[in-house]
Amino acid sequence: MTHRDTDSITGYHAHIYFDGASRETAWTLRETIGARFAAEVGRFHERPVGPHPCWSFQIAFATTLFPVIVPWLALNRGGLVVFIHPLTGDDLADHRDYALWLGAKLDLDLAALDG
Repeated sequence: MTHRDTDSITGYHAHIYFDGASRETAWTLRETIGARFAAEVGRFHERPVGPHPCWSFQIAFATTLFPVIVPWLALNRGGLVVFIHPLTGDDLADHRDYALWLGAKLDLDLAALDG
């Protein structure tokens, strides 16, 4: 097995999944994250976008924030599913091979990243 150096990670994305019933929980979480962390909080998508099978919003953050944001999400996700992946320049591998899940693991539409 060849090991990769973590220097190839330039940042992270966390995608928080929600639906109509959990919309308000997701909105409150989004607002709290935006006020609490030096992270880029993305649009609030009330439909599946790209490889993501559910409604979602994205948090983009620097590698230095990983040990702060990820544990915070683990404790404060409010029952929502959180999908976290590194940014290495290989979108398919980032989403398929290097991902972390808080809550249930969901199936992504990886064809959206292929090619």
